[in-house]
Amino acid sequence: MTLLEPHNMPFAAALGIMLVLAIVQMIGVADFGDADVDLDVDGEGLPDAGMFDGLLTLLGIGRIPLTIWLALFLLMFAGIGLSIQELATSLTGGPLYSWLAALIAGVAALPVTGVFARPLGRIMPKDHTTAVSTESLVGRRATISIGVARAGSPARARVKDIHGQTHRVMVEPHEESSELHEGDEVLLVRREGNQFYATALAERRLSPTVNQ
Repeated sequence: MTLLEPHNMPFAAALGIMLVLAIVQMIGVADFGDADVDLDVDGEGLPDAGMFDGLLTLLGIGRIPLTIWLALFLLMFAGIGLSIQELATSLTGGPLYSWLAALIAGVAALPVTGVFARPLGRIMPKDHTTAVSTESLVGRRATISIGVARAGSPARARVKDIHGQTHRVMVEPHEESSELHEGDEVLLVRREGNQFYATALAERRLSPTVNQ
C-alpha cells in the first residue's frame, strides 16, 4: 500500500498541508504561529457554555497556537487513517472507501490531538495570552514588526502585556501625517474596535515608568 493510492489521498493531502504549515513557520513567511484564538463565551443565558469550554479543553484548543494545533491534528489524522487502511486491507483484503476512512480518522484524531496538545502546551514557551483585555494594552510600548503604518493603512506590531506576554496588534499612526516603520518603538495611545493607534517614541517624551 502506497501513500498516493486513491484510497489514501485524504491522508496524503493532510501530510502535504502539514508540511506546508511547518515550512511557513520555519522560514517566517507569515506570522501564523502567534495567532490567538479568542473563544470568549459569555455564560449568561448560555447553560451549555461550561460544556463548550470543557470540550475545547479536551481537544487542547487554546493550549497551543492554532497552526501548531492544526498541524498536530493533520499528523494524527494521516497516521490514524493510514493505519485504518492498512488494518482493513489485512483483515478484508482491501481498503475502505476513502471518505469512510477519512470520517473515522477525523473523529478519532480529535481526542488524540487533545491528548498530545495539553502536555505540549505546558512545555511550549508562552508568547500570547487571553488573560488580559485588549483595552489594557493602551498605554503600553510596542514595536512595529511587519509593514509600514500610515493613516488608513495599518501595520502589525508586537506589544507585551503586564505579565510580559506578547500580543500582536494592528496599528495606525495617531497623527495622520506620521509613518511608523518596521522596527520603530511606539506608544499605543488609543483603540477603536480591534484597531490601535500609536505615536512614535521619537515624537514624544515619555516617562521611564511606561515600559513593556
